Amino acid sequence: MKFPIYFSKKIAFSKDNKNNLSRVIVFIGRLSVALGIIVSLVTVSTGLGSKKAIKNRMADFVGHISVKSTKSNSSYNSSVLHQEGLNVKGIKNLSDVSNTQSYATVSGILRTEENFAGVILKGVAKDFDAERFQSFMVAGEVPKFTEEGYNNQVILSDKIANDLHLKPKDSIVAIFSKEDQQPIYRKFEISGIYKTDIKMIDDLFIIGDINHVRKIQDMAKTEVGGVDIFLKDSDDMDAVYPTIEKLIGYKNYAEKATDKYPQIVDWINIFDTNIGLIITIMLIVVVINIIMVLLILIIERTNSIGMLKTLGATNGQIRAIFINYTLLIMIPGLIMGNVIGLGFLVLQKIFGFIKLNPENYYVSTVPVDLNPVYILGISVGILAISAFALILPSYLISKISPVKAIKYN
Repeated sequence: MKFPIYFSKKIAFSKDNKNNLSRVIVFIGRLSVALGIIVSLVTVSTGLGSKKAIKNRMADFVGHISVKSTKSNSSYNSSVLHQEGLNVKGIKNLSDVSNTQSYATVSGILRTEENFAGVILKGVAKDFDAERFQSFMVAGEVPKFTEEGYNNQVILSDKIANDLHLKPKDSIVAIFSKEDQQPIYRKFEISGIYKTDIKMIDDLFIIGDINHVRKIQDMAKTEVGGVDIFLKDSDDMDAVYPTIEKLIGYKNYAEKATDKYPQIVDWINIFDTNIGLIITIMLIVVVINIIMVLLILIIERTNSIGMLKTLGATNGQIRAIFINYTLLIMIPGLIMGNVIGLGFLVLQKIFGFIKLNPENYYVSTVPVDLNPVYILGISVGILAISAFALILPSYLISKISPVKAIKYN
């Protein structure tokens, strides 16, 4: 066994440390490392978890990529999707695509005796992914849309249902207006209530039968207003987008979920800045504390340093001893920090006891992403950066004279 490693282990685990200054120094060092690990783990896991949760919820509702007619632009009333050059089958066959679903939208008003709400009816067809949508449901059930006749069941958002004091099995009158025509009235039964926690969606959208939208918009029985494309991995959105653009025809255009709601994406990107800033601050705090621990340990063991030099140990060996000694002090702090930090995150992931205001954060509970790569990277990174930071202050050892050190008490 190499001498520096052997000697550093001997002094690190020596019982003599229990009744002198080293005991306090070791405790401070381990506490700062544990706190640094806990804060870093919570920051990274909740920050990345929030980004992922918001993107997934947004994409699960509107599709990772949507295809619409160029005539639709930003209108709530979708125009007929052009079939010229559109290859939906080719899109479905892409390895990155999970499934697709067709839709059409029209704006209208829901009215009760006491109140009303402006809404967008998103009509879906028989290819509607009810299983994916099930994660949004908070009451009732998802209707089965077969495109045979007219299904009068709709799904309302929790926000709209609360504003209009509605619940599953209630009836609601919807009014749709068209230019130069009489208003069109439809009576719907509320089949279920959903909640995405994304204000721009929950404030507006209701889900119903595409045949109602076709009738209101004077569409043919097979015409649709757009296609939602769901990917197997949301991280592939930018990579798959150019391929999909080639399969939609020149009269249609593709829109990523991140482009549909840019204000949400801008807010999400703030997480990256916050995560970087907090981790940098914690690293600085940990490194400063560990350097102070090293310097105090060197001063406390000046006599031992003099003895080692007298016995022939080089400055490099002694520096290695104290760097290893300090890193060994850090390891229990790393373990303690990981146990506490991961324990807290696992409890949050299972029980979701920390709540958020969805109007401000787009999620109702703090999401957690337990990525093992980041978890391991935080511990290894703090240990490696601390080891590197200890090199310069360890040169104080070379300034210690063996003769004066032996006399030092």
